[in-house]
Amino acid sequence: MTSPKDDLYAAPLNGEWEKSSFSAGSGNDCVQIMPIDGGVAFGDTKRRDLDGALRFTDKEMLAHILAVKAGQYDHLIPDGTEL
Repeated sequence: MTSPKDDLYAAPLNGEWEKSSFSAGSGNDCVQIMPIDGGVAFGDTKRRDLDGALRFTDKEMLAHILAVKAGQYDHLIPDGTEL
């Protein structure tokens, strides 16, 4: 019997990558997200060999989004950081 997390990492990366509208215009410094069965996979345009190395269930992704929106990680951004 496999766990939901095992199933998530077994899911194929056959969808379309989505990047933030806040990403740099060149497209070479982007974190990308792809919806997959049971959650999302993350990719980095600078490290295509690691595409999908991080995968989160729908519930994990929701928890992360809510934490970001609530400002939980604001302290991790150095003063003066700009897009």
